[in-house]
Amino acid sequence: MAKLPIVMHPAEILETKCKPVLDFDRNLKKLIKDMHETMIEADGVGLAAPQIGLNLQVAIVDIEDDHGMIPLINPEIIESSGEQLGLEGCLSFPGVYGEVKRFSYVKVKARDLKGRYFIIEAEDFLARAIQHEIDHLQGILFISKVEKYVDEKELERYEQV
Repeated sequence: MAKLPIVMHPAEILETKCKPVLDFDRNLKKLIKDMHETMIEADGVGLAAPQIGLNLQVAIVDIEDDHGMIPLINPEIIESSGEQLGLEGCLSFPGVYGEVKRFSYVKVKARDLKGRYFIIEAEDFLARAIQHEIDHLQGILFISKVEKYVDEKELERYEQV
């Protein structure tokens, strides 16, 4: 079990547009595995490489649904529609939560661990998580999109819904 240190804001890497992955080797596979273990340990639903200090277009999402863990390498949103407003937090901003407007549907083109292209379509919470992680790879932080911050008391209300 390799728990990696999570980079906290403010750190320059969190606001850096990441470089594309060029090498699809066993190091990448180990990185994805370590990132997943780190994310689970931190009780997250996604993690991007800059959050562990790496300037690479690598992110993972796992919202504990039928998709399982989704590695997103060099991802790009190729189609989007709809709108949703929902609560977000971030492992790099412990204790900070806010309402963020996102697309309710996204179609994303990315590469898998072997470098092969694939398409994933996502709606609702999965779409939100994917967009959050892709933003990280572009150096965009969720706090720049927060429409309303949510305090601890309000947070309890969200958890009851």
